[in-house]
Amino acid sequence: MEALIPVINKLQDVFNTVGADIIQLPQIAVVGTQSSGKSSVLESLVGRDVLPRGTGIVTRRPLILQLVNVDPEDRRKTGEENESNAWKNGRLSKGIDGEEWGKFLHTKNKIYPDFDEIRQEIETETERISGNNKGISDEPIHLKVFSPHVVNLTLVDLPGITKVPVGDQPKDIELQIRELILKYISNPNCIILAVTAANTDMATSEALKVAREVDPDGRRTLAVVTKLDLMDAGTDAMDVLMGRVIPVKLGLIGVVNRSQLDINNKKSVADAIRDEHAFLQKKYPSLANRNGTKYLARTLNRLLMHHIRDCLPELKTRINVLAAQYQSLLGSYGEPVEDQSSTLLQLITKFATEYCNTIEGTAKYIETAELCGGARICYIFHETFGRTLESVDPLGGLTTIDVLTAIRNATGPRPALFVPEVSFELLVKRQVKRLEEPSLRCVELVHEEMQRIIQHCSNYSTQELLRFPKLHDAIVEVVTSLLRKRLPVTNEMVHNLVAIELAYINTKHPDFADACGLMNNNIEEQRRNRMRELPTAVPRDKAGGGAQGDQDGGTGNWRGMLKKGEDGLPDERAKAQALMAAHSPQKGYAVNLLDVPVPVARKLSAREQRDCEVIERLIKSYFLIVRKNIQDSVPKAVMHFLVNHVKDSLQSELVGQLYKSGLLDDLLTESEDMAQRRNEAADMLKALQKASQVIAEIRETHLW
Repeated sequence: MEALIPVINKLQDVFNTVGADIIQLPQIAVVGTQSSGKSSVLESLVGRDVLPRGTGIVTRRPLILQLVNVDPEDRRKTGEENESNAWKNGRLSKGIDGEEWGKFLHTKNKIYPDFDEIRQEIETETERISGNNKGISDEPIHLKVFSPHVVNLTLVDLPGITKVPVGDQPKDIELQIRELILKYISNPNCIILAVTAANTDMATSEALKVAREVDPDGRRTLAVVTKLDLMDAGTDAMDVLMGRVIPVKLGLIGVVNRSQLDINNKKSVADAIRDEHAFLQKKYPSLANRNGTKYLARTLNRLLMHHIRDCLPELKTRINVLAAQYQSLLGSYGEPVEDQSSTLLQLITKFATEYCNTIEGTAKYIETAELCGGARICYIFHETFGRTLESVDPLGGLTTIDVLTAIRNATGPRPALFVPEVSFELLVKRQVKRLEEPSLRCVELVHEEMQRIIQHCSNYSTQELLRFPKLHDAIVEVVTSLLRKRLPVTNEMVHNLVAIELAYINTKHPDFADACGLMNNNIEEQRRNRMRELPTAVPRDKAGGGAQGDQDGGTGNWRGMLKKGEDGLPDERAKAQALMAAHSPQKGYAVNLLDVPVPVARKLSAREQRDCEVIERLIKSYFLIVRKNIQDSVPKAVMHFLVNHVKDSLQSELVGQLYKSGLLDDLLTESEDMAQRRNEAADMLKALQKASQVIAEIRETHLW
């Protein structure tokens, strides 16, 4: 059982070298208000004047005090405790003999046989960090005291709780000290030694109040009542020591420390302990054997040992878990670069491979949150681009009047007997041209995705790239410029695909011929049906004329117009006459035919209706053929000219641009904090492995 405390001390040393707060080791923290006698209690446990003393704030940094019991005869054990060979190097070689000595962590293996020197060193070290005026710091001082007169203990002396700032202390000194104390006592593996002076009321004890905040059940709080000899005449601490005032689970122990006068007169700790014993026997005979410094030391030792025994299994697990975490963290930081050129080549190749794999869909890290890489390109082709093309209306932006105007414009000065083919070509080209914009947009979207893959690769696959920010930026630059170079080439090709369709309207296309045949049959049938519906008495041309005459003189002949004017309403007739007068040469006016109003919205004649229908159907039929071609050929062109080209030439492009001896040093400069982080992780890993080893050395029998 005794071996457990040195084990924890060893662990403490191991972690102190890396300054780690990640492992919460069992220890005893001393808490109390300023000048309540905390440092005096610690000194009496050590048995020597070892701590700076005085009035006001003296303890201004946490002091981690490890007491190591050494047998003066057993040199071997001392050697072990004193870290392998420090015994023979430090003590014997210097010819120091004496059974007690101290060591500080910050002075490495230096031995302090003189306790005045230790006190001086604590003061100097405190001032070095906290300044020489009343300020505090949370950086601990580590002191080990080896002596045959101590029990194995680890204690933390903390600054006293204070309320009002003095000297150079900041305004929030109370808060600072409180936070510092809480930092230590919040550790669930810490036993709290709450020190209160007997000449104050226990109910106002700040130490017990702070302890209760983190340990409401009092499972790990031990109360110490100091200054029993300074109580008012006629009062005693019997009720307090019996635990009637404030019950504390781990117990309440009263002690008598040396007064400032005793210290000034150089009264030794041994004499003080003898006097304390005499005082207790005289004043509290029934409680004498359960109070006093000796009893306190034994109690603390017992508590700490049991406490360590309970904490060890969990500690073991935590250390192993952390070691595994730091191992993988160190792995992610990579090894320091030795062979620069091979490292560069390796990183470039890895990036290029990952880039291609992300497009192929064989990357190690498959994104689950959203589509990326090849899958997204596929989505762009078949969902985004496909849907956009399908939403393009074959006759969008074409009104019947447009069609009619195109037909009439295409016939020139002669009225047409048949629908002119030129009008069909003209209109169909106009519609096909509308497919160019969505096609170019498709190229743009794929280009954007190729750009995003760069980020995806450096985030997930090639973590090492983040170690070398300059190389990362250079790779991004090379890939981006390669993509930029390919963009105009791909756009040109897609533009050409549409231009090819516009260059030759192939009316002999098998699908188009089928559509035409089907359509002619339909039109023929409709015409026959219409003929059946016409009254038999009316000749066909009259019937046509009638249909035209009913409206604005659809064919635009004068007779139709005038006839309509005559048959029309009186005011319309008047208008027609006025028009005639205006255009009549006999009246001496020149005829301006351009003044004849061109009818806009009107009902079409049957023939016009039929012509428009024919053209519209032909346009629709041909447009669908072209759309199908474009929908098929644009993705193929994008794949060939952009995606596959980049995939194939990426590696050689990267090597060509970056693999140059002049660039090696610059590109492989690590980010400043990376080397530091790697060292920190390596130190921590070493400490954890050593800690694991230390714990493993405890034979299981020790635990029970």
